[in-house]
Amino acid sequence: MKRFWVSVIIALSATVFMLYQNGAFAEKPKETKAQAAKEEKKPAAKAEQKPEAKQEEKKVEALAAPTIQTDKTSLNNGGTVTVTGTAPAGKPVYIEVWGEKKVRASRFDADVDKETGKRPYILYMTYEMPAYYKIFVPKDKKEDFEKIKKEGKKWAYSKALKDLGADIAYSIPAKVKIDRYQATLMGSIIGSRGELLPAMDEKENKKRSMQLVKARFRSPGNVLAPTVEVTPDGTYKAEVKIPKGSAPGKYTIVAVVDKNAKSQPVSIENSISFPNVYLTNAGTSLNLFGPFLLTLGIVIFGVLMGAGGGFIMNPLLVSIWPLPHTVVAGTVMPTVLFSQGSGIYNYSKIKFISWKLGVAIGLAMVAGGFIGPKLTELITLSQFKFVFGWILLILAALMFWQTTPGYIAKNKKEQAIIKEFKKKAEEAAKAKQS
Repeated sequence: MKRFWVSVIIALSATVFMLYQNGAFAEKPKETKAQAAKEEKKPAAKAEQKPEAKQEEKKVEALAAPTIQTDKTSLNNGGTVTVTGTAPAGKPVYIEVWGEKKVRASRFDADVDKETGKRPYILYMTYEMPAYYKIFVPKDKKEDFEKIKKEGKKWAYSKALKDLGADIAYSIPAKVKIDRYQATLMGSIIGSRGELLPAMDEKENKKRSMQLVKARFRSPGNVLAPTVEVTPDGTYKAEVKIPKGSAPGKYTIVAVVDKNAKSQPVSIENSISFPNVYLTNAGTSLNLFGPFLLTLGIVIFGVLMGAGGGFIMNPLLVSIWPLPHTVVAGTVMPTVLFSQGSGIYNYSKIKFISWKLGVAIGLAMVAGGFIGPKLTELITLSQFKFVFGWILLILAALMFWQTTPGYIAKNKKEQAIIKEFKKKAEEAAKAKQS
């Protein structure tokens, strides 16, 4: 009974920790009429431009667009493409690359607002994020790029673009349709993302899209790279690498020297073949043999302990392959049915199943299985790894302690269970022989 309460406390503590980090218990802010009116006035204010700004726009329009060409038009499961061309002399060249495949990206905003001091508790979500997106910047920006990498988890994509001058090339994710929901803890539990809020204006949509890019791709090296070589006469060259395991399909490449001075787009085709398969909701492709062999070993060990192996597979799949933790959690759930089904059949034959206890636990699993998937939208990958890691460490320490000779000697119930287990195993072995 004591161990039961320890397990319950561990599970509840982990859940409360994740919700507290995301501000789930914070007061829900209300959108005032003044704020709404302020948002409505933004487009009108944008229309009133100063004469100086208009003159600057004319100068930009007069800037010659760069040319662009690639050394190849197709790739097989990723590769490197050499991009060359000419641009106005003295202007830095940025190269924007994106894939045609789209994926889901979401970000739960629970950071304290600097103006109101409250947590917004808003879920931002899009289904139109490119599965691959990257901006290649001039090589002379490498030092600035390294500074951004040193910021660790605190790096901001919008600031990185500005520091590198790459904000002039950022365009495709800025146009994606983003839905935002006023989330609540109760709404998440009952299966709702919350109240759908009005669509954002263009400026706000662009700002939120940058946050979603970071949430989707996580590290600076996945969305930025200082590889463009620009000579004084305006010719440029860049190595554009499409990583192995990227989505198949068309990839578009554009050279940019200013917001209104871009090259004509060129495209390359990336193809994959079996045993590599594309995972649509994960936005990546992988070799099926890797997960197959890993799962085979894990499930053998997991069923031996009375589990499907999901608690081992989840952290390994997230760590070894570039898969979102939400997709991993969702994918592992139905696959465990296969191992559980065969495990139930074999354990029932040797009479190791207590159906009364199983039904009671099963009812709790039904409730937990309904709530859990909704809560995964409210946590980040780092929070997922942190909590999962501590749960595994605590349970491992608890189980190890319960196998020590001193513990077993003091607990008669443990001795009785071990004897009963040995007895049934022997009976099952004799039954097979006869």
